[in-house]
Amino acid sequence: MIWPGIIEAYREFMPVSKRTPVVTLQEGGTPLIPAPRLAAEIGADIQLYLKFDGTNPTGSFKDRGMTLAISKAKEKGAEAVICASTGNTSASAAAYSAQAGLKAYVLIPKGKIALGKLAQAMIHKATILQIDGNFDTALTLVKAVADKYPITLVNSINPYRLEGQKSGAFEVCDQLKGSPLHHFLPVGNAGNITAYWMGYKEYYKRGIITSLPKMLGFQAAGAAPIVLGRVVEHPKTIATAIRIGNPASWKQAVAAAAESKGQIDLVTDEEITSAYQMIAGLEGIFCEPASAAGIAGVIKLNRSGYFKSGDSVVCTLTGHGLKDADFSMGISQKPQSINGEFEDLVKALGF
Repeated sequence: MIWPGIIEAYREFMPVSKRTPVVTLQEGGTPLIPAPRLAAEIGADIQLYLKFDGTNPTGSFKDRGMTLAISKAKEKGAEAVICASTGNTSASAAAYSAQAGLKAYVLIPKGKIALGKLAQAMIHKATILQIDGNFDTALTLVKAVADKYPITLVNSINPYRLEGQKSGAFEVCDQLKGSPLHHFLPVGNAGNITAYWMGYKEYYKRGIITSLPKMLGFQAAGAAPIVLGRVVEHPKTIATAIRIGNPASWKQAVAAAAESKGQIDLVTDEEITSAYQMIAGLEGIFCEPASAAGIAGVIKLNRSGYFKSGDSVVCTLTGHGLKDADFSMGISQKPQSINGEFEDLVKALGF
């Protein structure tokens, strides 16, 4: 059976009708991968799973929300969409707009976007505008334009984005045959932790699951407005996808953490980088740096004795590592040069 994409897979939970033209790249259906080697390495006696949303069509979780946002925009007769982005949203908006036959305009912070993400928006023929300013400046601008002109905003303040992203929680429950005890996520614009909590609550209300997880979100230390309790004017972190100083879903994310008896905390760039390398080296999963913030959070809380033996823990890896290959190349072991002779190869192999 061909996976139909999240709208058709979870149509009864989606705000669509027969009139909605479904624009899909067959997003969703991403793997939930057990990570026993990683759990053992960090000394955690837990059942650890990695929800790898880097396998979505454009390589990030953004596709879950974009399929619905673009479908609803097309239903309303929109001819163009606009977004602000640090990369993943622009790639997803451009791809789904191409599929829908809509014009896409994206505002990005000049010099603050990973090349892999910029390349995606470019190849899908979006109109890309670089601004002197950060993501928060870009979001303010696109909101003002969308309020005044006939163009649909598809950032996560668009409610359909979160309605689509909640499908990640549905899939986790379907894959585990129940709810995990803890769910860890990176937090940037804070839409994903909000959406997952929405999804878990909907499954719980329907009686599909009998318990709800604690939601645990982690920001980068240099871009941690929720933890600090104030807007960060100039956010700084190697994790470009969460380099956001004024999250659009700030209040909703705080509510999700509080209602679920979870928390939102921060991790340093060094902790993110270490987790990033461990995920790749121990489990063979190449995620983008921001994705590793959740695992860095697992490591941090494990050191404080947070978990009980046997706890089930899901960590969402939000994007693929090829999104930011320059970063991985900068911290990985460089290729070793040898002569093209058998003896040289044997020597290099240590025989």
